[in-house]
Amino acid sequence: MPARRTQSAKAISRMEHWKLEDAKARFSEVVRLASSDGPQLVTVRGKEAAVILAPQDYRRLVAEPNAVPFTDFLKTLDLGGIDLERELDRGRDIDL
Repeated sequence: MPARRTQSAKAISRMEHWKLEDAKARFSEVVRLASSDGPQLVTVRGKEAAVILAPQDYRRLVAEPNAVPFTDFLKTLDLGGIDLERELDRGRDIDL
């Protein structure tokens, strides 16, 4: 098993587990615990179904550490050398 999969399996095993019906009945508590104690795992019929995360945890997961702003990326493409002039095209003449 790859190291990353092993790490995620261990992380999931340490999460608080909630049956779906319990998570629905105590949703406010699940959300509060996600902020204070970490991600909360929701199961359906004993199978992992969802993880409730605090917004800061989600942002950390989706953030790319070396991400370059899109405008800076476009500047590196040297698009100034591309001819973007367009010919005037009025379409076809059609006899009606």
